[in-house]
Amino acid sequence: MAMKVMEGAKGLFLLVSLLSSMFMCALCSRVSILGLNPFYQLDSVPTVVKGLDLKRYVGRWYEIASIASNFEPPNGKDTRATYALNKNGTVDVLNESWVNGKRVFAKGIAYKDDPSSDEAKFKLKFYVPPSPVGDYWVLYLDADYQHAIVGEPSRKYLFILSRKSHIDDKIYKQLVQKAVDEGYDVSKLRKTPHSDTPPQ
Repeated sequence: MAMKVMEGAKGLFLLVSLLSSMFMCALCSRVSILGLNPFYQLDSVPTVVKGLDLKRYVGRWYEIASIASNFEPPNGKDTRATYALNKNGTVDVLNESWVNGKRVFAKGIAYKDDPSSDEAKFKLKFYVPPSPVGDYWVLYLDADYQHAIVGEPSRKYLFILSRKSHIDDKIYKQLVQKAVDEGYDVSKLRKTPHSDTPPQ
């Protein structure tokens, strides 16, 4: 009887070990195929920059890569955003892209989601209808305000931005890894083509 109990316990242990191995393999596949952090809690929201200096943040940003929204032309190039700070603390937004040599643009306004918070969470609304109010969260910003990652809580959209239209591949990979660390599926990321000389 004791022998049967031991054999049963041994079988149960092997089954648990097998299931654990299968679970770890699935997590590894999630990393290698989708470019995701296997231990990230997807029920949490991305980390947001705190203490953003809007006066330093405004200006022109070039889109290096994106998991784009429906408001962006899918085959656009030289895509960029220009932000201008207003006296009341809101930010004028101008998004530009070129499709088949023609300029496509959209204007909007951004404002703090919670003015009393130091988190870089903004609401963004474009003037072209129908345009619902969307989230604009700054997830990463380097100390020199040269590179940024912008996303939103559902992780449907992601934008890798730079003050220059071209960046080193090493820096790009570092920014992509930061997106992975925030739970983004970077397999959907599309690099934005840029001309050698940005349009005027």
